[in-house]
Amino acid sequence: MIRVASIVIRVDGPKRQLIISSATLDYVPRDDPDADFVMLRPRVGNGPNLSLDMHASQAPIPPRIHLDLYAEQQAEEVARLLALGTTEIHWDKRPLDADYVILTDPEGNRFCVIDAAQNGQKC
Repeated sequence: MIRVASIVIRVDGPKRQLIISSATLDYVPRDDPDADFVMLRPRVGNGPNLSLDMHASQAPIPPRIHLDLYAEQQAEEVARLLALGTTEIHWDKRPLDADYVILTDPEGNRFCVIDAAQNGQKC
C-alpha cells in the first residue's frame, strides 16, 4: 500500500510561507526549520506533511496542482485567511453555486476553501 506522506511546495520565502501555512492549517514544524526547507505536520491528529522548499520559480497560471481545504465555517475561514495575507482569485468559469472559494498566498500558490457542510464532508 502507498500513501501521501508529504506535499512539497516550492516557495521563494520559507519563513513567510511557514507563518501562513501554520496559521491556515494548524500545522507545526516537524523539526527545526532550515533557512531553505521546513517540513510541517498536523498539530493534532493525522494527515500528510507539508514541506516548504525554497526554490525560486515562476508559478504557471493556472497552476497544475493546488490544495482543496475543507472548512465547516467557510465564510469565517476565508475572512481569516484574507486577513493573513491571502488574496481571492475571481475565475470567470466558477459556477454561481460553487462550494469553493479560490485563494492564493502571497507567492501565487493557489488553494480552494471548500464548504464542507455543503459538500457533505466532515473536517
